[in-house]
Amino acid sequence: MNTAGHTDDQGLDLIPFRGVRYVPERVGSLAAVTSPPYDVVVRPDGLLHLESADPHNIVRLILPQATTPAARNQQAAETLHAWLAQGILAPDPEPSLYVYEQRDAGILQRGIIGALRLSEAKDGIVLPHEGVMPHVVEDRAALMRATSANLEPLLLTYRSDGDATGATAVIERTVTNKPLLSTTTEDGFSHRLWAVTDPADLAEIQSDLSHHQALIADGHHRWATNLRLRSEHPSAGPWDYGLVLLVDTTRYPLRVRSIHRYLHRLPVSEALTALTDSFRVRTVEGPLPRALEALAEAAAEGNAFLLAGDGAFHLIDRPSPDLLARTIPADPPEAWRTLDATVLHSTLLDHIWQIPDAPEHIAYIHDTEATVEKAERDGGTAVLMHPVREEVVRELARQGVTMPRKSTSFGPKPASGLVLRSLDF
Repeated sequence: MNTAGHTDDQGLDLIPFRGVRYVPERVGSLAAVTSPPYDVVVRPDGLLHLESADPHNIVRLILPQATTPAARNQQAAETLHAWLAQGILAPDPEPSLYVYEQRDAGILQRGIIGALRLSEAKDGIVLPHEGVMPHVVEDRAALMRATSANLEPLLLTYRSDGDATGATAVIERTVTNKPLLSTTTEDGFSHRLWAVTDPADLAEIQSDLSHHQALIADGHHRWATNLRLRSEHPSAGPWDYGLVLLVDTTRYPLRVRSIHRYLHRLPVSEALTALTDSFRVRTVEGPLPRALEALAEAAAEGNAFLLAGDGAFHLIDRPSPDLLARTIPADPPEAWRTLDATVLHSTLLDHIWQIPDAPEHIAYIHDTEATVEKAERDGGTAVLMHPVREEVVRELARQGVTMPRKSTSFGPKPASGLVLRSLDF
């Protein structure tokens, strides 16, 4: 393993499973039944768009709609069982690991989907880098209890030495074969999936991965949910594993993007007025791509944010060192203290703007344009962030340091709906 103090039997334990997949002949198209991960769907517009794309879109399972949480979860369970009974979904005939490829004009990503043995952060095998919100974990846990299924894979990354051996060798052999499925979603990504069932290939993947640790790139709440449910099922069994996509970022680097904040109840004028003497504030020229370039230049020098919502773009940077010293905890490592997300939450949100981190006050939005449009439409403030490098995230995770939640967005994320894991098969 690439971390001192670990032995081979403490690495990743990825096992085959009987994937549950849509039967192509029973749905309009595979693209029409897929969805982004549940927490990326912009509700309600995105939800309605997906629901109307196909009556069997996976969003009806991952984001069921009903009047109460219990009714939503019951509806998801009934829908899943009905689709299985009707042959809309069907389990593959034998347990497999799955090679998954995503490609667009600018990126090629390949990884392996399988059932990964769950482990706590203290074990140093799967490293989280963000905290989770208990109410989200409880919501996801209730859905998983009701459906007895992993409906979406988490995105995990690991780092090889770059050689085409082990899991990489199997991936690159496998993609020369005809895929189980191939589809292109409306975001322009093509998706292909292959089953790996050959015992020698499976052994090669499992042996290789047993020497590695992984970083949770996307899916902290689902990982925490898996751990919660494992504790409810103490005897060994399917609840000891969770559905993941593992990507070697030495071979296939991810995109790391920001997750922006929308402050519902804070107009831009008030946000700027409160910053007097604490940050440098400048209006920068649009349009949005140009303003983001100004943000990137400022972020190279230190903490910087772009505020929008009043028809202009306001760059705030160069926070007062005295202010940072007063508002940011001194104990964590410097790499954590100097994160934009740390300064945003500890200094701006908690101290200057005094905004609680609650859904009625703050929305977390992945799409930059959507964040600005929402601010301009609804009168709040968009706080646009510059992305963090993966190496910073991984190093903090290795030190056991949790970043402020929603600090990063790794991608491309696996499409939901291509392969599910039922705990009943």
